[in-house]
Amino acid sequence: MTTTIVHDTTEAVKLCPVHGLHLKPIAKMMVSVALPQLKQPGKSISNWEVMERLKAMVHPDQFSALRISRSTMEFIRFEGEVENKGMVKTFLAKLDGKSIKLSGFTDILKIRAAETKTDFPTRHDWDSFFRDVKDMNETLPGERPDTIHLEGLPCKWFTKKESSADRPSEDVLRAVFEGFGKIRNVDIPMLDPYREEMMDKNFHTFTFGGHLNFEAYVQYEEYAGFVKAMDALRGMKLMYKGEDGKALACNIKVTFDTTKHLSDASLKKRQLERQKLQELERQREEQKRREKLEEERRKEEERERKREEKQRKREQRNREREEKRTQKKAKKQQVEEQKKLHLKIAMEERKLLLTQRNLESIRLIAELLSRAKALKQQQQEKEQAELARKKEAELARKKEAEIARLQQLEERRRLQEAELRRVEEEKARALELQRKERELRERLLSNLLKKTTAPGSQDVEPGLAEVPDLVKASLPLEVYSSETQVQVNGLTCKAGENKSSALSGKHVSSASRHLEKEPERSLSRGRSPSQHGRHWHGSSAQRRRGSSPYDRECSQDRRERSLSERELSREDERHRRRERSDDDCRRRRERSRDRKDRSRSRRDRSWGRRDRSRGRRQHSHERKRYRSRGRSSSSHRGRGRSRSSSSDGRRYSQERERRYRNSRSMSRGRGKRDRHRHRS
Repeated sequence: MTTTIVHDTTEAVKLCPVHGLHLKPIAKMMVSVALPQLKQPGKSISNWEVMERLKAMVHPDQFSALRISRSTMEFIRFEGEVENKGMVKTFLAKLDGKSIKLSGFTDILKIRAAETKTDFPTRHDWDSFFRDVKDMNETLPGERPDTIHLEGLPCKWFTKKESSADRPSEDVLRAVFEGFGKIRNVDIPMLDPYREEMMDKNFHTFTFGGHLNFEAYVQYEEYAGFVKAMDALRGMKLMYKGEDGKALACNIKVTFDTTKHLSDASLKKRQLERQKLQELERQREEQKRREKLEEERRKEEERERKREEKQRKREQRNREREEKRTQKKAKKQQVEEQKKLHLKIAMEERKLLLTQRNLESIRLIAELLSRAKALKQQQQEKEQAELARKKEAELARKKEAEIARLQQLEERRRLQEAELRRVEEEKARALELQRKERELRERLLSNLLKKTTAPGSQDVEPGLAEVPDLVKASLPLEVYSSETQVQVNGLTCKAGENKSSALSGKHVSSASRHLEKEPERSLSRGRSPSQHGRHWHGSSAQRRRGSSPYDRECSQDRRERSLSERELSREDERHRRRERSDDDCRRRRERSRDRKDRSRSRRDRSWGRRDRSRGRRQHSHERKRYRSRGRSSSSHRGRGRSRSSSSDGRRYSQERERRYRNSRSMSRGRGKRDRHRHRS
């Protein structure tokens, strides 16, 4: 049966609140839509479009379920279900007698709607049935109206809460329907594993919603309980309300039992059939067990037979392999004898060939050694020439660097000498100017004193007219502040006037600045203005502070000279450091080159020692081999060997001794060359 979601549970009636089961009235209605005659071939009416038009007509209300129950060329019949019983009349008023028009059709479709009558058995139905049937005995339970047959019950709603499997429980079914009266017996056929074989029926059915449903039989002890249950279930559907408040409803089919399912005879019959089936099952299991044992015994015999066959085949293969091995061994022995004979012949030929090859190899080695020696000498000469060229280049680079450094020092020395000459010249010029200035000042003072003592005299000593304004500015202020009128260089000043304003900035020229700087250079040599006869007529406070222009220019000149001297000293220090770093890098490169040469010479000496030791081992090995070969040849030939064979052996041993001495001399020569290279 179809399971639907219930939104409105106001009309629900409690059936078993413990298990969350209720009864809800069925609110169904039938809607028929009359179809017009289709005049155009290939044109059809969409059932889905008609259904959507019906849903739009009842809007804002909605069908809880609407499906097509029958569709013909004349009409389409829909079966609709609503939430509550009271909404049926509202839906009928909106649909009954109305009409709709579909797109593409000119005719109007008429709608007829009516409430659906439930197909539920009445009391007259079961009374007439049990009265008319002849094989029923109303005095016996199960053969009278006391059993209800339920179909479409959801398994999940009738399971125990502690059970994890979705299988219904007879205890839950009894508890749900015991509210209508005392129950004699209940039966759920799907719980009996043998029921399918007995009834030849499958009880595991699924609905469209995917929930597993089952059927059940409930037998009441009294007729009143049966009637009460049938009246309560009439026109109702089963509703389950979960703990979260969500409700689901399912339509169930309720009828009275007409097959005497729970009568005593039917129970005994089913019990006997169950026992028979159990016995048959045991027999089948026993038969399966015997067949399994027989199969295992047969497989064991087959394995044993295969094992014996494999063992027999293995023994046969071993025998064949042994025969082949003996044949192969005999054949191999014959081949070995033939090989020994051919080997003896080949050994004699090989000895002659080896002797010839040894002579040729000796000549070839001598030629190769001579060529290698010449090539080595050429390579050493090239290396020595390259080393000499590098040394010459290094010496030339050092010489150029030394020449450049000497040139720089010479240039610096010339600059310093020029500077010293310039300073001496300036010093001499300053001394001369100071001397002339002193003489002029003394003559000027004497003339001024004469004029102050003789006011009427206008005689000026010749030469005073050419005294520059700078000399007048250097006179004391007391001379210009006297009460007498003085005329100096054509200028007349009255007594009491300040002559400094007339001699301040107007008459100071570039020559006066030069004369003022000359005594500063003499001060930088350690002399004061008083030592040169120069007088500073400023105040005592200004002399103490040294704030005269003369002192400031002297100090500035001293600072400039000290800065230039420090810069020269820093340049010399940087040059010396650069030369030292270059010398250190050159020495480190030479030391690393010497270390590489020493390691190369040690490696060459070790290679020479290895060659000498390899030659000694080879020589000792060859001596032992030829000694043993001489013994074996003497034992084979006996005492009667000829003189020619002994002379051949002596010649061969002498040749080997000569080769050994040559190898020793070559190894010694290589060692001497290595030591000579190391010393060089």
